[in-house]
Amino acid sequence: MPIILFLLLAILIAQVGFWDALGAMLGAAVMLTLFILVLIAALGIAGLLIFRRTQRRP
Repeated sequence: MPIILFLLLAILIAQVGFWDALGAMLGAAVMLTLFILVLIAALGIAGLLIFRRTQRRP
């Protein structure tokens, strides 16, 4: 009986570890995606500002 309890406890710990690892990987992927979106937005705003600045000097 104690062996079954030990195995159940090991399975429970493994499941928690798996979900933590999966959550960490998904969080990292989302963080990289948001970083790329912010970088694209910043480059777009910089391009717009440069375009407007060059259009004012005919």
